[in-house]
Amino acid sequence: MQDRVTPLAAVVLAAVLAAGTAAFAVTTDGFTVYTTEGARRASVERDPRPMPDITLEDQNGRILDLDDLRGRIVLTEFIYTRCATICSELGQAFAQTAKELHGPLARGDLMLLSISFDPAYDTPAALSDYAARHGADGTHWRVVRPRNTEDLAALLDRFGVVVIPNDLGGYEHNAAVQLIDRDGRLARVVDYTPVDAVVAEVKPWLDG
Repeated sequence: MQDRVTPLAAVVLAAVLAAGTAAFAVTTDGFTVYTTEGARRASVERDPRPMPDITLEDQNGRILDLDDLRGRIVLTEFIYTRCATICSELGQAFAQTAKELHGPLARGDLMLLSISFDPAYDTPAALSDYAARHGADGTHWRVVRPRNTEDLAALLDRFGVVVIPNDLGGYEHNAAVQLIDRDGRLARVVDYTPVDAVVAEVKPWLDG
């Protein structure tokens, strides 16, 4: 399939710097938390954020409209497939989460999304390779990428994900599990490990 995403290295760099190069600097949120990541999590819990109206492309080249996911709980992680460290850990944690939540996944009450923020490199073939390494089946767990620079910028902004190129040709970025509720809103951000804590966090949303 022909790649429909234009090269994004400069665009991503400009976007994330515009969003704030002090993403990991000390800050406060009403003196409740003391890091930007903590402030992001507190903000999301206090005021859930509607998802942007965009489409994504998965590891099989299929199109996924975020709005079509309303009515189920969706867990998301942000990755890039060349990453051999934290993104691999995220994939392993998602694989274990999928095993622990097999029932809701099989019933269609839950979906997992691994979202690439490096779509210029992460073609469907690269997404498919990542999916194969971690066991994403393409139905209950899909590995996806934005289809254009505008959608990428909208996703990063709405999720509060900061991506900063490093001097090794990769990226520094927040690593967490984001929960989208049945109304299509980003409603919770939690650590991706330990997996039993992730499962405990998700279950009340599934039962609600």
